[in-house]
Amino acid sequence: RPLTQEEIARRRELAKRRHAEKLAANEGKELSEKPPSENSSEVTGNTGDTKEQQPTGQVEITTTKATKQEAENKESFIAFARVFSGVVRRGQKIFVLGPKYDPAEALHKLSSQCSATDDLPAVPHMACCTLENLYLLMGRELEDLEEVPAGNVLGIGGLQDFVLKSATLSTSLACPPFTPLNFEATPIVRVAVEPKHPSDMLQLVRGMKLLNQADPCVQVLIQETGEHVLVTAGEVHLQRCLDDLKERFAKVEISVSAPIIPFRETITRPPKVDMVNEEIGKQQKVAVIHQAKEDQSKIPEGIQVDSDGLVTMSTPNKQATLSVKAVPLPEEVTRLLEENSELIRTMEQLNTSLNEDKTHEINQKTLDRIKEFKQKLEQNLQGRKWRNAVDHIWSFGPRKCGPNILLYNFAGYERSVWQCLGNAVKEVSKYRDFDNSIVSGFQLATLSGPMCEEPLMGVCFTVEKWEINKAGEMSTSSQDSEECDAMEHKQNEDTTPTSSCTDEVCSVNEQQDSSESVSKSPEKISKQKGEVSPAGCYGPFSGQLIATMKEACRYALQAKPQRLMAAMYTCEIMATAEVLGRVYAVLSRREGRVLQEEMKEGTDVFIIKAVLPVAESFGFADEIRKRTSGLASPQLVFSHWEIIPSDPFWVPTTEEEYLHFGEKADTENQARKYMNAVRKRKGLYVEEKIVEHAEKQRTLSRNK
Repeated sequence: RPLTQEEIARRRELAKRRHAEKLAANEGKELSEKPPSENSSEVTGNTGDTKEQQPTGQVEITTTKATKQEAENKESFIAFARVFSGVVRRGQKIFVLGPKYDPAEALHKLSSQCSATDDLPAVPHMACCTLENLYLLMGRELEDLEEVPAGNVLGIGGLQDFVLKSATLSTSLACPPFTPLNFEATPIVRVAVEPKHPSDMLQLVRGMKLLNQADPCVQVLIQETGEHVLVTAGEVHLQRCLDDLKERFAKVEISVSAPIIPFRETITRPPKVDMVNEEIGKQQKVAVIHQAKEDQSKIPEGIQVDSDGLVTMSTPNKQATLSVKAVPLPEEVTRLLEENSELIRTMEQLNTSLNEDKTHEINQKTLDRIKEFKQKLEQNLQGRKWRNAVDHIWSFGPRKCGPNILLYNFAGYERSVWQCLGNAVKEVSKYRDFDNSIVSGFQLATLSGPMCEEPLMGVCFTVEKWEINKAGEMSTSSQDSEECDAMEHKQNEDTTPTSSCTDEVCSVNEQQDSSESVSKSPEKISKQKGEVSPAGCYGPFSGQLIATMKEACRYALQAKPQRLMAAMYTCEIMATAEVLGRVYAVLSRREGRVLQEEMKEGTDVFIIKAVLPVAESFGFADEIRKRTSGLASPQLVFSHWEIIPSDPFWVPTTEEEYLHFGEKADTENQARKYMNAVRKRKGLYVEEKIVEHAEKQRTLSRNK
């Protein structure tokens, strides 16, 4: 029969009394052997409850005692686990398998009969550890256990050095790891963190490492600039992480930057109507007062732009010419590329190993996924414009796994990202030596766009023409031969001893031989005389190609209508009927858009579903509670990226637009506001006038 409340309370009191008696019996002995400063407390990774723990038993302590010894206590993590098979015992040696552990790779090096007690060579994503403590999680209480059978949930102590977020524990190397936990909340809001006193930097780094272990949703990064960055799911999560960092993990004063909101840059099809919904091309053009559009569309000398947006550029030494065009990708393709970024990264690794002639076994399941991915791309890229586009995909970007595509559309070159499917072509052509330079230029261009140095999204670049002159081939081959000669000469110098007289004679003879070989090549004579060859003054040819490709992609992007993409939250609000109007007012003021409104059955509560830009979400929850007197509560989850419809570079050009927006057109442009804010944060040039038409202000009253 189930226990009554009185029986449960009586048993709890008995258990507490037993623990107290057990501790009292050993208290004097323990205190004499071990000073109180060495007592340890356990912190659970999920709930954060702290529990004072003695070596032989546990006792509930008062809050005052806990606060006195809090500074002296050492914190450690308890792993939250479930036993799926077998029995877990305290002191057992066991394998810790990370989420990326591959049993097939490990069994090539080791046999399946190996145990964690053996001395084993290093295997990627695998470690051995001893299970120090096993606990029964009883709310705030922690009960020590000796063993736990299958089907139970338990806490394990001593894994903080082996597990980052999640892992699989097994006594067998052949065990495949469980997939890591997937959370609906995607980290999107980032801040830079630094200590107020530079001497506390080590404590901050240690605290961020502990926070990364304790919170499954947070990400901790060190940027290229050296900043320590926290990436969190939203404003409330960010505040919770910062409080934990200050009060619990790092225990130092920290300075936090303003939240860094990510944006993306893209291009769209040319609009058919203007800002006043008039069809473009049928109005009479008037003189443009603002010259911003003209200034932006000015193209430097040596760059040709067609009416179709095809940009043609040459390298600085005029030995190679590139023609690049940018077109927007369909939304379905962009979404497909985002969802399969891990698969694209795997394809890139396989292609790299094939190009380096390394033997790499490809899993049949992975091959099937790649074929399915290719078929989906072919289904979504249909029409005359995308004919044979999937077979001509050269690379993805940025970082070779992003939502942008590079195509090649010129003759004499055969290479694509589908080499891992078995259709690799080993060819020797003039393009083969420098194709990595073109791909590198594309990666740089997609990593930072021209508007505000944010990554691109949903853009397809097509290389329509790539010509290399004979002089370019000769100069590159001569550069290679010079490097080889220089390496040989250096090796001769290194291996030639110069200690004795006879050795010095030998070295003189070798120098004469090397001078004879130099006299055979006229280029080396000119370099010895101090003259610089025309190809050398611009640097290596591969570097010129990278820079030219990057600039060509940027100009091709600027030849099309540019737009910013904002990160969007899905916002679910529960509110009563009397505050519905105030909820809509707050949403409209913050650029939100209501998608759905429905009434919960049997209540007077409405459930509103809306989308809200992440950039406008700070203070949203507080404001909506304040306006509705606490009768509405929002729930924000990152959803998708959405194009901001307004053009950040728009200026009025027609008579109707002048009449509607005025001469200065100084109404607030949302995209321009976001773009200028990002440019200011990054230290880029911002085109804005602080004072316009300034006049002297004075009172008109007569002096008395």
